[in-house]
Amino acid sequence: MPPSLSNPSILIIGIGNDILTDDGIGPRLVNDLNKKRLPPGITLLQATLGGMELLELIRDFDVVVFIDALKSGNYEPGTVLRFVPKDFEETLNLSNIHDIDFLTALELGKRTGMKIPSSITIIAVEIVEDLVFSKDFSPEITLKYPVILHQVQEKVEDTLSIYLQQ
Repeated sequence: MPPSLSNPSILIIGIGNDILTDDGIGPRLVNDLNKKRLPPGITLLQATLGGMELLELIRDFDVVVFIDALKSGNYEPGTVLRFVPKDFEETLNLSNIHDIDFLTALELGKRTGMKIPSSITIIAVEIVEDLVFSKDFSPEITLKYPVILHQVQEKVEDTLSIYLQQ
């Protein structure tokens, strides 16, 4: 159960590169969520950052929801999953080869007294392709995108409901 927060600052951030086929699903979903009717006071951003740079971006928020691509091969393309940081070691987008991974950045932030969000959730979409340069999604993700958007919106609303009812 998350700590009780009165008027929490909430960030929804889409992570990914919109010129790497399905990797751009996080930013596209955040863009489309921004067109939906979300409760007031929620900040929506898109980013291609990882590690410490990402930590700098989220440090002043109480609640953060990442929307990111996942290429695990363990799920059907288009499957929408919800994680918390301890559920995984790292993903392609939450870290990069020139930076420390996101979990290490979180731990380092805590140790140095940085304000870390009290709640971090990752909503991940299983993708097909993230290494080919294209602004278009793979055919599988394109076909399933309306359902993906609906499922991501439901998971975001469910994740934030405990904070928005207070």
